[in-house]
Amino acid sequence: MKALITGVGGFVGNHLARHLLDQGDTVVVGTTYLAPEAYPDLASFDMELRQVELTDDDAVRRLLDETRPDHIYHLAAQSFVPESFESPWDTLSNNIKAQLSIILAMIKLDLPSRLLVVGSAEIYGPVSPDDIPIDEQQPLRPPSPYSVSKVAQDMLGLQYFISHNLPIIRVRPFNQIGPGQSKRFVAPAFASQIAAVEAGQQEPVLYVGNLDAKRDFTGVRDMSRAYRVVMTLGEPGAVYNIGSGQAHSIREVLDILLDMSDAAIDVEPDPARMRPTEVPIFVCNPARIRATTGWEPTYSLEQTLADVLAEWRERVKAAAS
Repeated sequence: MKALITGVGGFVGNHLARHLLDQGDTVVVGTTYLAPEAYPDLASFDMELRQVELTDDDAVRRLLDETRPDHIYHLAAQSFVPESFESPWDTLSNNIKAQLSIILAMIKLDLPSRLLVVGSAEIYGPVSPDDIPIDEQQPLRPPSPYSVSKVAQDMLGLQYFISHNLPIIRVRPFNQIGPGQSKRFVAPAFASQIAAVEAGQQEPVLYVGNLDAKRDFTGVRDMSRAYRVVMTLGEPGAVYNIGSGQAHSIREVLDILLDMSDAAIDVEPDPARMRPTEVPIFVCNPARIRATTGWEPTYSLEQTLADVLAEWRERVKAAAS
């Protein structure tokens, strides 16, 4: 079995590569945006790395022709929602064109590869309490340029399954957290500040956005396992929500992390961390993926947050030495 992971240098790509390699029966090829040397965390991985501009049709066609993967996990994307408001067209053009390049190359080369299109639950947008938990039939109301790009990726996957019978499986993951995530996202944003306060590198104040929003958090290691099993057992043309089925407020995430620290830390709102639009509650109905694959999360929220905080303590310590 050979797997291609686009965006392997990213948060999820790193964990997915490790998970696939741990299976012992998969050869992994990963694409990176920068030169492979820019990703020291991947140096110990027994896999081939290729720097590829995924919006370049010819480059993508050469990549697929030379690697001939059985499975293509398309993770590469601009995934930070606030940035999509600052640069909407860059987000739209990058996320849509990269996927289209892969699909067109599959057609050109007549590749039978399975393609996993990784969308986002963000495309469901504002929902009423009656819509909770959210299943795959929920109407799409994208609240950001990022989510519009993900609607396009999702629908392109469906369209090319219908028009060309490509074995494309779509997933809509809810919030992912875990070690290695950028501090632009909520859990590492909190953890990095707590670690800095503990090390005396920041005043004992933690700056936050909206704490009332409730989200369905899944550890990235569980999410990586979900991607593998749905790629193997999922039905081409189908779409699968992936999440824990439980809601936790951002305030709860913050409180769990603060309880793990002995530091006395004040909490202050930061307008710069507030989104132009905010969905109050988001909870996944994971019934379809569970029925199809048997997947269940195994990492608790507390364990995942403890791992995130431990990582940031190590980062702060290393930066100070």
